[in-house]
Amino acid sequence: MITVGNLSVLFGGIPLFEEISFMIQSRDRVGLTGKNGAGKSTLLKIIAKHQEPTKGNVSIPQGYRIGYLPQEMSHASGRTVFEEAKTAFAEIMSLQKEVEDISHQLTIRTDYESDSYHELIERLNEAGQRLSIIGGNTIEGETEKMLLGLGFRAEDLTRQLDEFSGGWKMRVELAKILLQMPDAVLLDEPTNHLDIESIQWLEGFLSNYPGAVVLVSHDRAFLDAVTNRTIEITLGKIEDYKASYSRYVVLRQERRDQQMAAYINQKKKIEDTEKFIDRFRAKASKAVQVQSRIKQLDKIDRLEVEDEDNAAMHFRFPDAPRSGKVVVTAENIHKTYDKKEILRGLDFLVERGDKIAFVGRNGEGKTTLSKIITGKLDFTGKLEIGHNVKVGYYAQNQAELLDMNCSVLETLENVARNTTTAQLRNILGSFLFSGETVDKKVRVLSGGEKGRLALAKLLLEPVNLLVLDEPTNHLDMRSKDILKEALRKYNGTMILVSHDREFLDGLCNKVYEFNKGLVREFPGGIFEFLQSRKLESLVELETVQKQIVKPAALPMPAKVNAEQDKIAKQQQTKVRNCEERIAALEAKVKLAEEKLSDVNIYNDQQKANLLLKEYEQLKGSLETEVQLWESLLSA
Repeated sequence: MITVGNLSVLFGGIPLFEEISFMIQSRDRVGLTGKNGAGKSTLLKIIAKHQEPTKGNVSIPQGYRIGYLPQEMSHASGRTVFEEAKTAFAEIMSLQKEVEDISHQLTIRTDYESDSYHELIERLNEAGQRLSIIGGNTIEGETEKMLLGLGFRAEDLTRQLDEFSGGWKMRVELAKILLQMPDAVLLDEPTNHLDIESIQWLEGFLSNYPGAVVLVSHDRAFLDAVTNRTIEITLGKIEDYKASYSRYVVLRQERRDQQMAAYINQKKKIEDTEKFIDRFRAKASKAVQVQSRIKQLDKIDRLEVEDEDNAAMHFRFPDAPRSGKVVVTAENIHKTYDKKEILRGLDFLVERGDKIAFVGRNGEGKTTLSKIITGKLDFTGKLEIGHNVKVGYYAQNQAELLDMNCSVLETLENVARNTTTAQLRNILGSFLFSGETVDKKVRVLSGGEKGRLALAKLLLEPVNLLVLDEPTNHLDMRSKDILKEALRKYNGTMILVSHDREFLDGLCNKVYEFNKGLVREFPGGIFEFLQSRKLESLVELETVQKQIVKPAALPMPAKVNAEQDKIAKQQQTKVRNCEERIAALEAKVKLAEEKLSDVNIYNDQQKANLLLKEYEQLKGSLETEVQLWESLLSA
């Protein structure tokens, strides 16, 4: 149990929150919510003992273990992904080594009656008992299962951690925390580093976690799937409800409505009483009634309606300068990383006014293509930017690219042209940076505040091609809605990379699906795309992706002779049969993954090893069939 007692935090004399108190029980699933900068990350740091409060305390029982994942952190190097994840079992491995060392000493020593010999035996028993409590026989299997669940492929586990992006390194840190099975896990925006398949896996894991879970997240669906309690920090206080986030929003509004109704009713009664007193105060015949009403008025416990924080971003993108009809032309685009082909043979055309969504699993090339279009990455093939096209780019790690030593105002001043300080302050005010907050250093900003600042930079110069890669990461729910409305009103061309179906809804008129280095274009919005793929959600798309996609191709000639038609039909049959085998293998792989996700399977290590071997064989067969399918398409 964790007890937070009368906690207060001041920054520069200004209270972040004041005298908040609550308890976290062993099976609580707490969603910690609030606007960017409300103090969510600070509260997690204090509970994790990474920061001291100004006043108050956090009481944690002796021996109680807490696992904490911050939004940002430095990462270890010099190990493979698997080796780094295994460091979660440092205590187990230390105990195993100690048992081996003691056992070896006992075999070579002959002073059986000495005190030191008996001390060794006693220490061996203690170490053995501790090992039996915390496990140690299934380290390899548990580590691999956890990493696969968080989106790593089997071949990734032997790669150096340094080869991976910051987001993938954070997944390893998350794996280490979950493998340690602490009494409570504190996770600060864990879904920012995950694709939807991994988010879905994490939802299931946390829902069944035996300890307490405290999450900071702006992902409504994730909070609703995991949490059974919501604590919102607002205006320096907390609101605590035994409900998931969506249910909490309803209950909070109902409470505010009841408060307002009671307040209005009481106010009317007070006004009627005051009118009676004023009307009959001078009449002797009404003196008793007047005095009675005055006493009633004095005894009334005046109701108040709780304050509500309605501050929000308020902005719109500048009108887009007119570009040529063709905005981007791409032919035969290829991109390879360390011999791994990410994109191959892409042909596509972006026209003025297009609103395009890039969807698909992480690692399939969405960010890579975004960087190629914006000139941030080299490639092979041909890509041309159209006449008078001005590009604005929001990178997935845009907030991390800010200069941490600059102030908020300096961040804009360093890139602004022909803009006065007053104009920059107005822009920052639209993003909730006002007064002395514009002088805050970027390094002390929350993740959401950094995201808002990075968005503010996009407003400094009108552009007609916006490329936004996961722009909603770190933004609170209200800010996401405001950004969506601003993008809806934007009159330029736009490319959006996002896993958030709710955010994409109504923003795009084309969808590019990325899968296995290939891209397929679908006309229409995100729901039309899902209907065309016979899917209910992007979760299904990223989890299954049963339909292998192929790149857009030039139209075939209208006339073909009979022999060509016969050959084409035979080829289509081969392709269809291959796709059926792929679908069957994918189903078997998915079933094997579900079995591997069951922690009980690792109680029988021999059975677990056989299942892992079968899983690898299925993956190999699937890869072979995919290669055959690709060769049939290119034949």
